[in-house]
Amino acid sequence: MKLVTLLPFIVLIGAMFLMTRSAKRKQAQAADMRNQMQPGSGIRTIGGMYATVKEVNDDTVLLDAGPGVELLFAKNAIATVLSDDEYNRIVHGIEHDLKSDADLVPDDASSLTEPDEPAADASDDKPIDLGKKDTAAEEPADTATEAKADAEPKKTDGDSEAK
Repeated sequence: MKLVTLLPFIVLIGAMFLMTRSAKRKQAQAADMRNQMQPGSGIRTIGGMYATVKEVNDDTVLLDAGPGVELLFAKNAIATVLSDDEYNRIVHGIEHDLKSDADLVPDDASSLTEPDEPAADASDDKPIDLGKKDTAAEEPADTATEAKADAEPKKTDGDSEAK
């Protein structure tokens, strides 16, 4: 056989090898994560339920899903072990802030300085000129110039006056 006919098979076997190797690595990481679970850890199951680990056995985990609700799950059903901050943020809505309220700095410097003069009231009677002209006053002038332009014949580059 020629090498050209064997090349597609070699590439296919190599791709299969690489895919299975990465899948095994992900499974090993998930198993390590599940083995590191301890009572009191917050978890998310593969079904999307959030709970707290109450007891860890060889193949099962006893979860506390709420007051008086204990559930027995297989270890393989645990999708993620969450950090305490993330679990409290998701389940209890508690945001853990590393900064205290006294350390807040405003985004701009306008709140740091006092204004020199009081701001103008919005109820002033003076109209504000925005540079817009009254269009009703301009229309008659435009129609007069258009009438003059229509009355005179238009010259083009190809026209000659000596016809």
